[in-house]
Amino acid sequence: MSRWVSPPSRDYFWASVGYALAVLLALSVSSLRAAEPQLTAEQQTKLAEAKKLNSQVLKLHGEGNYKQAIEPAKQVLAIRQEVLGPKHPNTAASLNNLGSLFQAMGDYAAAKPYLEQALAIDKEVLGPKHRNYATDLNNLGTLLQAMGDYAAAKPYYEQALAIDKELLGPNHRDYATDLNNLGNLLQAQGDYSAAKPYFEQALAIDKEVLGPKHPGTATSLNNLGSLLQAMGDYAAAKPYLEQALAIRQEVLGPKHPGTAESLNNLGGLLQAMGDYVAAKPYFEQALAIYKEVLGPKHPDTALSLNNMGRLVQDMRDYTAAKPYLEQALAIRQEVLGPKHPDTATSLNNLGNLLQAKGDYSAAKPYYEQALAIRQEVLGPKHSDTVQSLKNLSGLLKAMEK
Repeated sequence: MSRWVSPPSRDYFWASVGYALAVLLALSVSSLRAAEPQLTAEQQTKLAEAKKLNSQVLKLHGEGNYKQAIEPAKQVLAIRQEVLGPKHPNTAASLNNLGSLFQAMGDYAAAKPYLEQALAIDKEVLGPKHRNYATDLNNLGTLLQAMGDYAAAKPYYEQALAIDKELLGPNHRDYATDLNNLGNLLQAQGDYSAAKPYFEQALAIDKEVLGPKHPGTATSLNNLGSLLQAMGDYAAAKPYLEQALAIRQEVLGPKHPGTAESLNNLGGLLQAMGDYVAAKPYFEQALAIYKEVLGPKHPDTALSLNNMGRLVQDMRDYTAAKPYLEQALAIRQEVLGPKHPDTATSLNNLGNLLQAKGDYSAAKPYYEQALAIRQEVLGPKHSDTVQSLKNLSGLLKAMEK
């Protein structure tokens, strides 16, 4: 899921939600060298090897090949810890990169300690107003949001936004990423009207700074289009999603997770507009990419399975829909945990399918579990919680007839 830039002095991932972007945050190379001890020839050779390996990591990450990037990323971290020490900013960058890779693979439990260590090092060594520290805040916020802990994620995003605005100004690309992240969080919380100006500002900055065919611009187009769809304005949403897909296919290639996300989103829009036949090939392409690139147990694969199941259900093929929805639920329960909002969505969707089939007694526990999770995690006023209440109420009324 990724925006990708690679100036030579940068070796840091910056996650952005929606479509996990890989941006490299600059390390202050000259100031870091001044603080380093005199290196032996052997140490210099090891650091040169780490630099080569790190370039490989960044390339693999940018291509969406997250699993293949793990081993070289671990080697880079080991070398930097040995040569530079455990509290060097370059060591923090390696910790951040490993955490971001595990997050991209859907292994959130493995990702968290790496990102927390990177944050602690950069805060201690570089201070709380450094760009690397802002990136660390952003990345932890992204992880917490992916884990469904929206309340915990928000202050990380807000701190990152404030730091970048002060250091970089309101027209910088990194500031646009902060805006996108906060917009995505607000959308996830159901506050669409609050999210919209964040997305609009981010898109305006990206068009001006990056140009019309940059993956970062595609991300902002995708985010605004997805929000407009969530708000029910399908006609306005479609050109944003189409532009995002065209950019990603051209720049990232046909088998990148970002391209899959755009295919998935366009399929979802067509489904919402009632054009199920047109939607199906978009969902099928997205699912094939996710399975091949991210693997069968990744959260994005689960999302794609869920979407295929919902589409097939809308096409009234209930028998074909069920295995898609069951696979999505199983992945989410295993990878995200039993109390994640996406797990609640899968429970809700299986309940909906069973109700559509007329199996009310089987549907009820799914609706009840989904409601309980949403009330606890999202709160009683979130749109998903309200929908769960409506679903359960409607089912109970149907059971009384």
